[in-house]
Amino acid sequence: MRIYPSKANGEMLCPPSKSMAHRNLICAALAEGQSIIRNVDFSEDIKATLSCIKELGAQYTIENNTVTIRGNPGFALQSQTQDHTPAQGQSQAHSASQTLNFNCNESGSTLRFFIPLAMLQGKPSVFSGSQVLMTRPLSVYEKICQSQGIKLEQKDGKVYLQGKLHAADFEIPGNISSQFITGLLFTLPLLNADSKIILTESIESKPYIDMTLQVQKDFGIEAAWINENTLLVKGNQKYKNTDTYVEGDYSNAAFFEALNTLGGKVKINGLREDSLQGDKVYLPYFNALCKDFARLDISDCPDLGPVLFVVAAAHNGGEFTGTKRLAIKESNRGQVMCQELAKFGIKTLQEENRIVIYKSELKRPEEVLQGHNDHRIVMSLATLLTQTGGRIEGISAVKKSLPDYFKRIKNLGIKFDYDIEGESDGMDK
Repeated sequence: MRIYPSKANGEMLCPPSKSMAHRNLICAALAEGQSIIRNVDFSEDIKATLSCIKELGAQYTIENNTVTIRGNPGFALQSQTQDHTPAQGQSQAHSASQTLNFNCNESGSTLRFFIPLAMLQGKPSVFSGSQVLMTRPLSVYEKICQSQGIKLEQKDGKVYLQGKLHAADFEIPGNISSQFITGLLFTLPLLNADSKIILTESIESKPYIDMTLQVQKDFGIEAAWINENTLLVKGNQKYKNTDTYVEGDYSNAAFFEALNTLGGKVKINGLREDSLQGDKVYLPYFNALCKDFARLDISDCPDLGPVLFVVAAAHNGGEFTGTKRLAIKESNRGQVMCQELAKFGIKTLQEENRIVIYKSELKRPEEVLQGHNDHRIVMSLATLLTQTGGRIEGISAVKKSLPDYFKRIKNLGIKFDYDIEGESDGMDK
């Protein structure tokens, strides 16, 4: 794709939150009765979660952007019994002898959310997905499985799991992905005794944990902080069906707000001012970067890293700490952003948990930019190209989280064309 220097102008409804959609869909799949989840954007990650809730025995239908789910509480109720007799209303297709197969595609959230759920009944389970996803670390779950005599093995591009999870006090480092903690939060209320999650070291990405607690509360589940590093989750609970609306996504809104830092005039509608999303800090962070060389900690909002680097590159530079976890995303985001920004003439420094973007003269890249099969890299680099112009390959990666990204920026007045044969952004043309 070739993007031309152009300014964004207009008004748009913010894409719905992928993080909140994952959480609502999973809670609905475990609930009794029918739940309605409105305002869902069917990205590849959300499709992966929809595929996996079928393995929980849930059923769903889709109409426009609404998902109606008939949950399978029988899947969960079996965890509170000593045998594997199917609960009333549960299909024999999910009897104890069947291996559960979860295809997570490229969704790290889906993989880490469903692994504890697969341990509810002790059935053999196999998790598959993209090559990159299946190499992402699962050390937190490996330690838990080892302590409870559960078999978890990563081999041949898959994760093999067999064993039943029991209530306990789970000690977990607070500075790892919150996806592990959310996976446990989904599962622990369905066990037959109370559990605690005790977070050691400093807690990163706490807003994502609070988002999980908020959604669980909507579905009638009681789990809460009892002090600054401990969560109490009562056992023998049941998810209750609900009708809910997925709020707008601050992490995706950031890409459109970034266009405003480059001279655009875009009004973004549909964001909750009282949202718990950690990525809502993008606005004060953008303001700081536009005003001066800023020092920012992104431990609680690592997904903002690439777009923050772009805003820093376009203005006064910046120093970012809490960048360590960028290395284990869809790409090594810190490394590849430094690599691609160099094509704009931007000088950078990367350390284990720190990245510096130096104030440099922004130039039109002579080389073709690479998307590295990472949706956030593509959207971040595309943002910067609206300032300089240039070419980027691998744009189809946006399908992972925001399939209509290029359609949206086109409607805002960003000019581009497809100058590479066979190139596609996945949007309807």
